[in-house]
Amino acid sequence: MKYRTVGNSDLQVSVLSLGTATFGGGSEFYKAWGETDVHQAKRLVDIAIDAGVTLFDTADVYSRGLSEEILGKTIQGRRNKMIIASKAGFRMSDQKDDIGATKKHLVHACEASLKRLGIETIDLWQLHGFDMLTPLEETLSAVDELVQAGKIRHVGCFNYSGWQLMKALALAGEHHWPKYIAHQVHYSLLARDFEWELMPLAIDQNVGSIVWSPLSAGLLSGKINRYSPVVEGSRVATLGARTSMDDAQFYDLIDLLQSLADEYERPVSHIALNWLLQRPTVASLVIGARNETQLMQNLSASDFNLTNEQITLLDKASHKSAPYPYWHQRSVYRERNPSPV
Repeated sequence: MKYRTVGNSDLQVSVLSLGTATFGGGSEFYKAWGETDVHQAKRLVDIAIDAGVTLFDTADVYSRGLSEEILGKTIQGRRNKMIIASKAGFRMSDQKDDIGATKKHLVHACEASLKRLGIETIDLWQLHGFDMLTPLEETLSAVDELVQAGKIRHVGCFNYSGWQLMKALALAGEHHWPKYIAHQVHYSLLARDFEWELMPLAIDQNVGSIVWSPLSAGLLSGKINRYSPVVEGSRVATLGARTSMDDAQFYDLIDLLQSLADEYERPVSHIALNWLLQRPTVASLVIGARNETQLMQNLSASDFNLTNEQITLLDKASHKSAPYPYWHQRSVYRERNPSPV
């Protein structure tokens, strides 16, 4: 396993991390992700730790706290081996104000997460979404109080737009509040929107990128190709997966991934994950697993490196036209606006 420092911080994490949205299955939505119980979770965590994984990612909203509770029962006796990341901000009950990034909600959410996890400090606490109805000053000052109280070690965010992240960083700097060291983002060969604005921002401001759904909900797992369509009842079939590619480009990309996988004698998923690990700012990829087989298959995806030529082939196969204003910046004024990759 390899390790990287997250943004402008002293936090070092494994380049592959274990996502725990599969823990619990507390609703029909989360059952489509997985229904891992405590016994199974302990086994998955054992396997991950043995492979060198240090970062374990959860959120209070995952099965309304059940994921945190189950993860908490796996921590006992090995807290020093685990970096715990959680999130807050999504609705947690039917109470009107049990949502958002207000001070009231965040303080309550943090304390509830700590109790469910059975720990004193969350290593990386991430705002699960941008709250446009709450002044950002209120949010960041509340985070500062939680850091000062020792309940949070580092803070990050999830799915922010460029202006939202930059505003948060600027306000934190102005008021000497803790800055976001990490941004958890959706990024894969099928979802490269991150590269247009958020990656350059992360490079400029030294914010680490933690990638969720690096295999695009299983579309890049190798199970789906020209001859094997999406299986009914699978997570992809139940929840769908976001991609703007048409079928022709998608299957051409899958063909290329398969040829590279054959060359390396590895699963297709390894090629897709390794491509991500070569991208600027990427600190860790969050991989989920319903079972031991899925987890063990992907834990060795970081022990090789694609060549520059192979990366270029994958870049071209997954290319999408730039949106405005980036197509203008990188054509008319390309000399002063190079691609971050």
